[in-house]
Amino acid sequence: MAGKKTTKMPLTPDDWIKAGFRALSARGPQAIKVEAIAKTLKVSKGSFYWHFKDVAALKAAMLHHWLQVATHDIIADVSDDGLGPKEQLRRLIDIATGERSEPYGGALAESAIRDWARYDENAAATLKTVDTARRHFLKMLFEKSGIPPAQCVSYANILYAALIGLEQLSPAGVLERKNDLSALLTLLLRNVER
Repeated sequence: MAGKKTTKMPLTPDDWIKAGFRALSARGPQAIKVEAIAKTLKVSKGSFYWHFKDVAALKAAMLHHWLQVATHDIIADVSDDGLGPKEQLRRLIDIATGERSEPYGGALAESAIRDWARYDENAAATLKTVDTARRHFLKMLFEKSGIPPAQCVSYANILYAALIGLEQLSPAGVLERKNDLSALLTLLLRNVER
C-alpha cells in the first residue's frame, strides 16, 4: 500500500508577513531576506514572488499589517466590547500582554519594530502613526474614566511608556508585565475610583 500524499496549502501573503516579523524579532531587520524566510517556511523563493515584487514590498506590507492588526484592529475590538472606559483600559492590558503577538515573534516583535524604525524611515513613519493612535486612544479612555483633562495626556504617556519599557525588561515574563501594568493602571485610576 502506497503512502498517502499530503498536499501542502499554498502560503498567503499573511504567512510571509508573519514569517518576516519572526525573522525581524529573532535577528533584526537585516534578517528580512527572501531566501532565509523561504527556508524557514520550507518553500521555494518562487512562493514569495507570487505575492510580493521584492523585499521592499514585503517590508511595506509588514508595516501596513502591523498598523492595522496591532493598532486599528485592537482599538476596534476594545471599543466594540461594550465595556466601560476603565474596563476597556484593563482589556487593553490583557491584549497587550496576551498571545496575539505569538505568530509574529512574541513579545520581542514590538521592540524589534522600534529598533527597525531607528534605521528605516518607512518604519519610523509607521511607528510614529502607531504611537500617536495608541496614545490618543489611551487619552480618550482616561478622559472617559473621569481623569481631569489636564492629566489625561500624561496618564496615557505613562501607561504606554510602561508597556514599552516592560517589553524591553521582561520579554519572557508575560504574567509579570500584565501584573505590573495592571498595578500601574490601578494607581492611575485610584482617585477616580474613590
